[in-house]
Amino acid sequence: MVKHIILWTLKDNFSGAEEDEIKAGIKEGLESLKGVVPGLVDIKVVTSRLDSSNADLMLDSTFESEEALKGYAIHPAHVAVANEKVRPFTQSRTCLDFEI
Repeated sequence: MVKHIILWTLKDNFSGAEEDEIKAGIKEGLESLKGVVPGLVDIKVVTSRLDSSNADLMLDSTFESEEALKGYAIHPAHVAVANEKVRPFTQSRTCLDFEI
C-alpha cells in the first residue's frame, strides 16, 4: 500500500467566501474519484485548518501500490479534476508519497 499526501496553498487573491467555495470544489472533485480510479483505496480532502497551519488544504489518499499511484496521476478523471478544480486556484503544492 502507498500513501499519497498533498498539501496546497491557495492563491492570495480570493475572498473568504471564494476560498470556501474553491476548497469545497476541490474536496468534491477529488473525493469523487474513489471507485473511478483503479487501485485507489481511500481518498479524503481536509479543508478546515487551525491558524497554526501554513497550508490551506490537504489530500490524504491510499493506493494499492506504487503502480496504482502512477496510474492515478495520468487517469483522465484525475487529470480533469486537477486541471479544472485544483491548479487554477493553488499557488503551491507539496507532496509526500510513502509505503505503508
